[in-house]
Order: sequence, then structure tokens, then C-alpha cells
Amino acid sequence: MLTRRAFLDRILARTVTATGVAALAPSASRFAWADDLPKDVRITRVLAFDLPLKRAKIAGKNSRLGVHGDTSRDAMVRLFTNAGVEGIGACRVDEKTARSLLGKDPLEFFRRDARRMSGPLGNGTMPLWDLAGKLLRQPAYKLLGGAGTERVSVYDGSIYFADLLPQYADRWQDRFREEIDQGRERGHTAFKIKIGRGAKWMPRGEGDERDVAVVETIRKHAGVDVLLGVDANNGYDLAGAKRFIDRTADANIAFVEELFDERVDACLELKKHIASKKLKTLLADGETQGKLDPFKPLIEADAIDVLQGDMKRFGFEGILDEAKMGAAKGILVAPHNWGSLLGFYMQLHVGRAIENFYRAEHDPLSTDVLLAEGYKIEKGEATVPDAAGFGLAIDEEKFANVKVTVDVRS
Repeated sequence: MLTRRAFLDRILARTVTATGVAALAPSASRFAWADDLPKDVRITRVLAFDLPLKRAKIAGKNSRLGVHGDTSRDAMVRLFTNAGVEGIGACRVDEKTARSLLGKDPLEFFRRDARRMSGPLGNGTMPLWDLAGKLLRQPAYKLLGGAGTERVSVYDGSIYFADLLPQYADRWQDRFREEIDQGRERGHTAFKIKIGRGAKWMPRGEGDERDVAVVETIRKHAGVDVLLGVDANNGYDLAGAKRFIDRTADANIAFVEELFDERVDACLELKKHIASKKLKTLLADGETQGKLDPFKPLIEADAIDVLQGDMKRFGFEGILDEAKMGAAKGILVAPHNWGSLLGFYMQLHVGRAIENFYRAEHDPLSTDVLLAEGYKIEKGEATVPDAAGFGLAIDEEKFANVKVTVDVRS
């Protein structure tokens, strides 16, 4: 079992490295460029694996997909170096890509002025950011910009269709109350509620009625101080979205996500309708996109309030580009994240890196293989450690039971 002392020793890299250069504490006030860096650092081993994750509850259906269950996986990579420093992060690689990293100086991929990481990993650059942070004795969020808030606002995104699970069908109101209470015990004061039952699982009218009833049940139980958003996964059309806004006006919904396919005309019409009701509800969308181009007309037309490019699909570089595009129009960024523990950590570092960050999406997943000290949700906000890189380490004893998919060495 990795002890706390060993964990801190590994993360802070405070001992003399294999190159004979003493590492600085991560709180050093400057980057350790050039002269005081370990010399001739090279990647010597690339190890890929799927990290098994356990969810705190069974997540039910959404408007498009069946039961999501209580497990997930994160594709992960470990980058070992001849300096005794290891980079860890979310990434999926094949053997050819892994071999292309062997013998490379990891800092050659880091474009300091542009706050970007290049190289063969595409958008899966988290292991390189972690490794760069450890070599430079800086937390990842500082390398990414460091312009965000000290604590990052978060929301619980796990309120799915519990009412359609057979075990809760006869007591679905109570189940939603229980799930809100469970989320609050985890430190949450904001929740996203899945809606859109009428798109697939129930007759349209009946499903729309249930959507409203669920929102009303949760609002009454949670109280007025809890922030509520909704996500339809494109389970409504424009007319249905207007009706939903009208019927839930008293619930004070903070944001509505993916009510329908993101089209400029429809988004502008819904924003106009929201404004006519004197509501402050934000319009959020974008998780299904794979490129930034579809966001451009929405941004130019002021047709959206919150951009939600997927955290792992876009990676740090794509999300930072998205944030820059939106900032000029006062548009916020809230990366989509579901089924990923590492994606949650990634969001938090983005939240500490940029000024126009809205909230991080939390899927309540855990693992005993990955150790992560300093990440804590309290009163709706998450702390982000000042440890070098992402502040992550592997429990080697537990890792021995994990299936490795790629392992190449120089």
C-alpha cells in the first residue's frame, strides 16, 4: 500500500532525481526553465491500461440511452522517464503511438507561450501535462494559464431517470429525494436533472408531464438555495422546450442543456422566449461536437450562453481554444464530462486556468488504484491541489490487478 509519505514524496518530487538535480517545491514562484531542469530527460517506458471505476449509485436511462449502470472505465497512460519522474493521465494509445514517444524529451512537446502540448497523443495530452508539471515543479493549472478562481464551482450530473428503474418505480419521488441528499452529502449544492422521457421511453405527453413533476419534486425537496439545471440530450423540439420553460418557470432553473439540436435560429428563439418570461436561465450546448467549427455560428450570433465541448474528446488544447472563442462574447465554458473520473480532474484544472469557466460536471466515480489528494468538494466548490502536475499517484499494490493493454520500453 502506498503510504501518505510515499505519495507526497512521489508527487512533489522533492528528492534528488536520477539525474542528480534537486527538485524544487511546487510552490516555487517561477518556472524552473533551463539551467535548473534535470538534464537529458527521456521517456523510457509507456504503459497503457483501463482504470476500472465504481459509481456511487446506479445511473438510469437518459432520453436516448439505456441504463448507464454503476461502473465505468478511464483509458490511462503512464509515462516513465530516466529522471525517475512519472506522468499519469487520461489517454488511449496503441503500441505504435506508444513507441513513438520512447526516447523523447517530454518538454519538447510543451509550447510554453501558447499554453499547449503537441505531439503524437492528439487530444489525449494529460500524461504529458502531468509530466511537464512534475518536471517544472508546477501544478498543471498554472501551466495552463492560472487565471481562474481558487476554488472551482461544480455540479452533480448524476440525476438520471431513476423513476424508470424497476426497483424505484413505485417510489420514484422518494428516490429522487434520496439522490439529492446523497449528492449533498458529497458536498454538492448544484445538480443537473435529466429530462426528455417523451423522446423514447414514455408517450410524449406523459413523458413531458413526468419531466416537470421530477423537477418540481426535486426543487421542493432541495429548497430554493440549491442550483438546478436540466439536460434533455436533444429529447425535445423547440415547441416542447418552450412548454417546458413555461411549466417550470417557478423552479428557477439555472441552465438548460441540449433541449434540441444546436441550431442558431432555434437557440435564438428559445433565448428570446426565456427572456420574455424574465428568467435568467442560461442556454448550454455542444457536448456532441467533435470540432470547434460548429460553435462559431452560435458564438457569432450570441445564440448560446455556455459551451460544453467534451473534456476528453477536445482535450486541454481544444477546451482552451473553445474558451478563447467564447470569451470575446462573454460566453462561459462548462466542459461535458460523464463516465470519467480523470475528466473531472481535468475540468478542475481548466477551471483554475481560465476566467470564463462556469461549472465542472461531476459523475460520482471512485477507484482505489489512483491516489488523488487535495481534491475535495465542499459547499458546491472543489479544491484543486497545488501539487506538481495533477497531484496523482498509483497504488502499485492495487495496480498489480489491473489489465495492461500496452507496455513498451526503450
